[in-house]
Amino acid sequence: MNPFDSAPDSPPDFVDPAEVIVGPWAGSAAQPPRDEDATGVAQPRRRGSGGASKSGERRTARQARNDREPPPDKQGTDADPYEVARKIVLRQLAAAPRSRKQLADKLRERECDNDVASAVLDRLEEVGLIDDEAYAASTLRSQQASRGLGRRAIAQELRRKGIASEVIDEQLETIDDEDERDRARALADKKLRAMHGLDATVQTRRLAGMLARKGYSSSIAWSVIREAIADAPEHQPD
Repeated sequence: MNPFDSAPDSPPDFVDPAEVIVGPWAGSAAQPPRDEDATGVAQPRRRGSGGASKSGERRTARQARNDREPPPDKQGTDADPYEVARKIVLRQLAAAPRSRKQLADKLRERECDNDVASAVLDRLEEVGLIDDEAYAASTLRSQQASRGLGRRAIAQELRRKGIASEVIDEQLETIDDEDERDRARALADKKLRAMHGLDATVQTRRLAGMLARKGYSSSIAWSVIREAIADAPEHQPD
């Protein structure tokens, strides 16, 4: 049986790390630990005292930045909602490229008004700060280079990011058939080296599963697998 017939339609999901907000505006009511001096008066515990663990004293760059500047959506009820939403979006874009859907989800998470969010996103799209086509092209190149993904897996990733179907189709058309086959062959050769000594049937099955998960079509996969196994030194006739 062709192992691609039973392979999952999509690669493992990719999860973006959630932004962590820390600092006195984060809503925590906890107070720093306090010690009592000889007079019985409570004093703030000094950094580096025996009661504080070294790991608790380490501060990341993000924590230090958040201490200096509170998140824009925590600046009080008098803040301009459009300016608050704009700052949230700009902070997200400064951290990494995002699709419009990802930014809309973030604004919804921060409880921004839907009309305000749409107006802000529309404006930033007009000036080119939000560009799903450019984001899709960048994601395609990144997933090809870093993970060696094929068309099907890239399409699934772009759909998960909220990219429109027509934009996905346009980007997939830019993939050169020979380049995709070369990437599949490189993946097969690397995997085959790690399976040296195994029976050819076992190698074939594992290579087929790996290429299916990477999003390659069965026609490309089987062609590449046959060549890779035939070219492997261990399968050369004596």
